[in-house]
Amino acid sequence: MDLQRFENVVAGRTCVSTTGRWLPTANPFDGQAWAEVPRCGEDDAVSAIVAAHAAFESGPWPKMSATDRGKLLHRLGDLVARDAERLAALEVRDNGKLYAEMLGQLRYIPEWFRYYGGLADKVEGRVLPLDKPHLLTYTKREPLGVIVCITPWNSPLMLLTWKLAPALAAGNTVVVKPSEFTSCSTLALMELVKEAGFPDGVVNTVTGYGAEVGPALCGHPLVAKVAFTGGDATGSAVYAAAAKGIKHVTLELGGKSANIVFADANLDHAVKGAISGIFAASGQTCIAGSRLLVQRPIYEQVSRRLVEFAGRAKLGNPMESTTQVGPITTEAQREKVLSYIDIARGEGARCLLGGGRPSAPGLAGGWFVEPTIFGDVSNDMRIAQEEVFGPVLSIIPFEDEDEAVAIANDSLYGLAAGVWTTDIRRAVTMADRVRSGTVWVNTYRAVSFMAPFGGYKMSGIGRENGLAAIEEYLQTKSVWINLAEDVPDPFVMR
Repeated sequence: MDLQRFENVVAGRTCVSTTGRWLPTANPFDGQAWAEVPRCGEDDAVSAIVAAHAAFESGPWPKMSATDRGKLLHRLGDLVARDAERLAALEVRDNGKLYAEMLGQLRYIPEWFRYYGGLADKVEGRVLPLDKPHLLTYTKREPLGVIVCITPWNSPLMLLTWKLAPALAAGNTVVVKPSEFTSCSTLALMELVKEAGFPDGVVNTVTGYGAEVGPALCGHPLVAKVAFTGGDATGSAVYAAAAKGIKHVTLELGGKSANIVFADANLDHAVKGAISGIFAASGQTCIAGSRLLVQRPIYEQVSRRLVEFAGRAKLGNPMESTTQVGPITTEAQREKVLSYIDIARGEGARCLLGGGRPSAPGLAGGWFVEPTIFGDVSNDMRIAQEEVFGPVLSIIPFEDEDEAVAIANDSLYGLAAGVWTTDIRRAVTMADRVRSGTVWVNTYRAVSFMAPFGGYKMSGIGRENGLAAIEEYLQTKSVWINLAEDVPDPFVMR
């Protein structure tokens, strides 16, 4: 079968790699390659950075008003809305997530472009009421320069948009490095960037292996900031590389989120929230509620209901509307998930459901893992401390609020948490005490373009979404104007 080819865009022109090599991309549902993208090298990365820097320094982009930048973002949002079904289908073929989820994301993504399009000309400085009346002093908020956006394979366009929209609204230019496993939808988006009217070089792409292009992207002196979403080990390497050039960074990394169910909770809602928190997207989200903390009086009841509910989940083709759990995105990740299941058994956790590959003939070629639930988990087990990134739930009992907080916070991560209770005092108290960037109460996995998102501890640095995100792509300049008729003594600081 001929593979569909996607090409990069640098300085407004489509291009392949200087290496002449290609990377195949496989459909996780059947394991078969269906497309290929350029396998770029260091020279390609440098070319994209140089193009982005040239577009930042000269040409129409730096001369464009903030209002006009906003109009381009609005137009791009409209084009994404128009092509949502096509882009969603590309993402499903690339990462195996449910079409219903990907289409929902694609229909929501335009709101980010509209929000930041509207925000573009609301970036303001201040006139400072200085204690020196002969000096007029004001601040300006200015773009950083070239932004490198490195995105993961689980939600390629959504997580790119979280970076791209505020970066462009602030007036920066961008080089995008998508995951080598899921590059196709990003390259398809570039067609819409061109159609929307963005000047050449404002958005550029580089595809390939991180080890082959990452050092150049993170270390090049013309790069002002790296915005990365992915695992904490890679994030640490990105951070170290950026630090050598004193570059700005936003790091959205891993999680081991605690989803906490109290005895007074609405158990129907809590069980659905727990299922959504871990088995939606086959557990392949950084915010996955992979640690379910359940108060002891309801521990057995909740465990039983979860097994019954998850046991009925339909695995299958992610393009079909009846499918509830799709495959793991990559074969290597599937093997990693299965290895953690073995580790959990070895540590004494009790497997209540799943624990292997599904046996149905129609799923044999895909990278599937059964929805898996472990009971009798203690928080010091590896299954409770390390990010699995798959459909594996650990149920941990607790006695009271203090123990729930202690367990929830006993983690290297602090990305998200859930609290299920009908007690408003408890809801507010737990939200204050749990150390994570997001706390959901009686819901889970809710996001918005208006609400800041990011982590504590090893879960990252900086914030995406909301007003906070555009601040991540701006820097402040102070301007001092002497209004006095004379010049102060040059040997005395005034």
